[in-house]
Amino acid sequence: MLSLLCLLAAAEAANAFDATDKNRPVTKVINLLKDMGEQLEKEADEDEEVYEKVSCWCQTNDKGKTASIGEAEARITSLTASIEEGTASSARLNTEIKNLNHEVSKNEDALDKATSIRENELAEFNGEEKDMLQSIGALKSAVTVLGKHNALVQVPEEMLLSVAATVDDQLRRHADLVKQLITPSQRRAMTAFVQQPASAGSYAPQSGAIFGILKQMKETFETNLAASQKEEMQSQEEYAELKAAKLSEIKAGEDQRDTKTQELADTDSKVAQDKQDLDDTRNSLSADQEFLLNLKETCQNTDQEWEERQKARAEEVQAVSEALSILSSDDAHDTFTKTFNFVQVGQKKTTKRDTAVSILLAAAKKSGSPRLVALAMSARLAGFAKVIADVEGMIADLKEEKAADIKQKDFCNEKLNSNDQAQVLKARDIERLDAKIADLTAQIDELAQAIAQLEAEIAEMQVQLKRAGEDREIENADFQKTVADQRATQKLLNQALGVLKGVYEKKGAFIQKGADPAGPPPPPGFKTYKKAGGAGGVLGMLEQIISDAKQLEADAIKSETDGQKAYESFVKETNKSFEQKTRDITNKSAEKAQAEVDKTAAEESREAALNEQQQNKNEEADLHKVCDFTLQNFDVKQAALDQEMESLAQVKSILSGSSMSAFLQKRF
Repeated sequence: MLSLLCLLAAAEAANAFDATDKNRPVTKVINLLKDMGEQLEKEADEDEEVYEKVSCWCQTNDKGKTASIGEAEARITSLTASIEEGTASSARLNTEIKNLNHEVSKNEDALDKATSIRENELAEFNGEEKDMLQSIGALKSAVTVLGKHNALVQVPEEMLLSVAATVDDQLRRHADLVKQLITPSQRRAMTAFVQQPASAGSYAPQSGAIFGILKQMKETFETNLAASQKEEMQSQEEYAELKAAKLSEIKAGEDQRDTKTQELADTDSKVAQDKQDLDDTRNSLSADQEFLLNLKETCQNTDQEWEERQKARAEEVQAVSEALSILSSDDAHDTFTKTFNFVQVGQKKTTKRDTAVSILLAAAKKSGSPRLVALAMSARLAGFAKVIADVEGMIADLKEEKAADIKQKDFCNEKLNSNDQAQVLKARDIERLDAKIADLTAQIDELAQAIAQLEAEIAEMQVQLKRAGEDREIENADFQKTVADQRATQKLLNQALGVLKGVYEKKGAFIQKGADPAGPPPPPGFKTYKKAGGAGGVLGMLEQIISDAKQLEADAIKSETDGQKAYESFVKETNKSFEQKTRDITNKSAEKAQAEVDKTAAEESREAALNEQQQNKNEEADLHKVCDFTLQNFDVKQAALDQEMESLAQVKSILSGSSMSAFLQKRF
């Protein structure tokens, strides 16, 4: 600052020589010193204003960043605890889901095994029931035939042969049961009956025993059949209860598994989000800490620079004041009057020096260069050799400045072009990320809709499965009632049929004898007794009704079996579809979660790209601040530098050709 003020003072002093000889140079110096004092005060005020702004900025940002760092550290602690808790919960839920899957699979296997056993038992029962019904029917026919034979009714030999064949077949088919029912002697009689020639005469001695054995076998078979049917109904009820219990356990396990699967997905998503938040918070904390460190360093440097500037300016003000005091004294006035009067006399004889000074002052006035003013002052007072050396040095400096401006221009153009290209590329990245985010958003929406549709379909299947179970229970109840009703009907009809047969199948009848021919004839007696002519039709109808009732019972059993199989097939297919849709939901949920992760990553990349683009714009603004003046004034400044160098070259040429150079060097 002192150097610049001295140059300005010298310039004012040089101008004083051109203005008038009556204006002494010391007066100009004093005025320049006064102007310097005012300038120092102005600069002091400006520095104080700048320092106040910087101090305010330091305090505000120091307080704000310190608070932000504290909040970030607290959030990091909270997020770390949350991540640890979420990780533990995720591990626990995975274990629980695995256990539930094992439990559901175990219950399904148990249900499948019970269903397989039930189907085998039902098939075995149907075969045994069919065989037993056939045996009972055959024995019933045999008992009927032998009953007629015992009643002295003529029975065709073919029927006896059929009875023998029936007995032989039953002995072979139910050998184990027959061993428990008859004694060895009875078995020998049965064997003899089967093996002897089939004739009424040969059979007569054994008819009573055989009839009793067959009747006993028929009754035993009927009792066993009723017990088997009752046992089958009990087994069916037990299976239905077991199935309902297992389905309930499976449903409860699947519900718990789905709930925990959703909870696991939510937990993993929250852990992932917390990890991302933790990374972001750590990055933000690192940036804030770095900013705060730089802020403290900048503020400390500012405080130090402020103190140094205050000290330097105080010294400068003091020096100006002392110089002004010295130059303003009367002794100084007299001394400078003598000195400058002598210089002026000497200068009147150096026209080439005056010409050089005039050229320098004219160039300084046109270009506003303080360096030319200082050089003009030096040319007026110093020796030519020194001035020529200063001119050459200044020309070298101007060339360096010109080269530096050209380098700065090239640097600015290169940086601005590079920044512009970086902005174009980053804009493309942002556009690509926007498109990717839009695609991922659409994909997430589609997957969400698909998952909702699958969940709705699963809910509908569960409703249908529940309805099918309820319908099956109703059908089974109807079956039980139908079978019970048919069997009760058969029992009553058989009782009625037995009573009627006991009357109408007897062979005896009332026979009226003729009247004695001697004597008058007796009065008319009773008409011939005849049994009701419609009895045979009634018996046939009863037997037909019994047969129909048995057929209805058999049809009901078959319908129940078919219905049970259809229901089990429906349950199996529904569970299969349910598993498939559940897998689809799991897969689509995983796809949706991955798409959400990708979307979050794309959004973060986009945010980062936007930040980088903003940095590019900030860099562009900084470049414009640094480069706009250089680029806008490059040609003007280059021309000014060329003009300065041209003026200096003229001055050098003038001073180099002066014949008074040696004399002036000695004189001054």
